[in-house]
This record gives sequence, C-alpha cells and structure tokens, in this order.
Amino acid sequence: MNKSRADIRRGVKSRIRKKVQGTTQRPRLAVFRSLNHIYAQVIDDEKGKTLASASTTEKDLGVKSGGNVEAAQVIGKTIAERAQAAGVSQVVFDRGGYVYHGRVKALLDATREAGLNKNESASEESSDTKNTLDTVASTVGSVIGTAAGTISNLVGSSTETPAKDSRGKRAQRTGDVPEAQTEEVKKENNENE
Repeated sequence: MNKSRADIRRGVKSRIRKKVQGTTQRPRLAVFRSLNHIYAQVIDDEKGKTLASASTTEKDLGVKSGGNVEAAQVIGKTIAERAQAAGVSQVVFDRGGYVYHGRVKALLDATREAGLNKNESASEESSDTKNTLDTVASTVGSVIGTAAGTISNLVGSSTETPAKDSRGKRAQRTGDVPEAQTEEVKKENNENE
C-alpha cells in the first residue's frame, strides 16, 4: 500500500505529539504550513487553550505571500511578540510533522531572535551537533582504521596459492615456469615477515 505525503506527515505528527506536550509554564508552539500560508499557535495543552496565534492570512501584517521564508520570519516575530504579551517566555516547539528546514526553520529562528526561548540559540544547537558529529566521526575513523589494519595483517600473512601449469602471456614473454613463480612469491613472503 503506497502512502501519500500527507499520510506520512500525519504519522510523523502523531509520533511527535506523543512526545511534545505544552504545559502552563512552557506552552507548545505549533506550526502548520500550507502551500500559500503559514500558521503558528502557542497552546497550553493542560488547559486546552490557545494563548496566542499568528498567520499569513491576517491582512494587518502586510504579508503579500505566505509561501516564502520572509513571510515565515514575519510570522515568527509576530507570534513571539504576542506570546510575550500573554506572559510566555519559554515554549516547546512542535514542527507538526514538517521537516525542520525552510519556512519552518525560519519561523523558529525568528521567534528566538524576537525573544522567545532566550536560553536556546541555533548556534548552541549547531555547536552541540558539531561536537557530536566530531565524536562520531573520530569513533568511526578509529574503527575503520582498526579494521583496515586487521585486514592488511591477514592479507599480508597469507600465502598465495601456486599458479596452475598455465603458459600465460607473462610466462611466454619471460620464460618463467609456474614453479619458479611460486618460489619467488614464497621468498617475498618470507622477507616480508
């Protein structure tokens, strides 16, 4: 059964919502985007109440098109101002099943710049991510290096099987006989050890 993009997003959204809950102290900032608009709400899930909202459909914001990053930044700034007016300074971000990229990321970055979640910053997240990636890369590098060393030791210590009595082009050119070739290989292996 093939699932549409909308079905996949709904599944991701439901998995996110099982983990992300807005409280009175730290409400949830939910984002929804359509092709032409973007919407944001600050929701207290304990009381079941929306504390602040903003969208590109509002005429007084002066947004001509809601389907771009600039409009998302305007909505992010607006929702942050409205949330702070409602007494909210910390929120939990709910990306609504969308990838944290483009308009969704622009909206969240704009809320941080406007004062929501002052303790959080994109640079801190990226440095933590960079440190984690550096650790993973060094671990993977050491594992690969160890594996490569082990393989080279195994390959280097193995003896090659003597060639069958074939009179290939090399043997015809050099006049070597297969037995002589295997003796040379054995001598080289003894020298390498």
